Amino acid sequence: MRWKVLLRPSWLALVAGVLIFAFACFWLLSPWQFNRNSEREAQNAAVQHSMTAEPKPLDTVLAPGVAPDRNTEWTRVTITGTYLPEDEVVARLRTVQGEPAFEVLTPFRTTTGEVVLIDRGYVQPGEHNSVPPYAAPPAGTVEVVARVRQDETDPKNRDAFADASTGGKLQSYVVDSRVVARSSGLPIRPGYFQLDQNAPGVLNALPLPQLDAGPFFSYALQWIAFGVMALGGLAYFTIRELKPGGVLAEMGERQKEKKARKRKSVAEILAEDEARDAAEGRSEEPARQN
Repeated sequence: MRWKVLLRPSWLALVAGVLIFAFACFWLLSPWQFNRNSEREAQNAAVQHSMTAEPKPLDTVLAPGVAPDRNTEWTRVTITGTYLPEDEVVARLRTVQGEPAFEVLTPFRTTTGEVVLIDRGYVQPGEHNSVPPYAAPPAGTVEVVARVRQDETDPKNRDAFADASTGGKLQSYVVDSRVVARSSGLPIRPGYFQLDQNAPGVLNALPLPQLDAGPFFSYALQWIAFGVMALGGLAYFTIRELKPGGVLAEMGERQKEKKARKRKSVAEILAEDEARDAAEGRSEEPARQN
């Protein structure tokens, strides 16, 4: 029966590979892109709302000690307190609008006694990619307007450090309140707060993300299309192989011929080749005479 052709190990391996690829397209890759699209839509909505909404006191947006999430990120809040510049950390290896930058992270003690992390904005590198001089935050009690941000995460969980390459300035690989809390010993609440333009202590305010949908939705549809094409191709070649003249059948006949040829002696193979050459020679002679 021709169904036996589909039981060949090579064909079974092909079927398994196609099914695994289709599974990845439908249940891993396309959902991943759909999730990224949903995250981008939520971010765009939050940023758009923050542009027109009036800032609210921090305690009305986030209870003390509560970490920001997707529902509260980018919300504008007001915070009153005092900067703690002696525990400042600079985030390294940053880019702002395609240009290298450092972000300045300064702890801030509120009037309620809570400590939060303020991202004062960015400065561009000086000579030899060093941290350039920048303005210190104002002394005394001030009120700032900032946007709520979720902590970044360093996969290697590296601490802030200072050495000859940093000019003695504490530097971090991420903007993360936990890193600054470890370096300063301060009980900094989760998350950080990105200063608005013209807020007291701001350096160069970080730009807001662009409000575009991104390519994620189209990528998700592409992965679905790839999965459908893979399954469609498998169905087509399966039907083709079940009909006479299928590729696998031809391969099977060739394998049989090779095996039969291997069983013959060298003398038999040479004799067959000579007979074939002689037959070809006789067929060419009448053609030359004509």
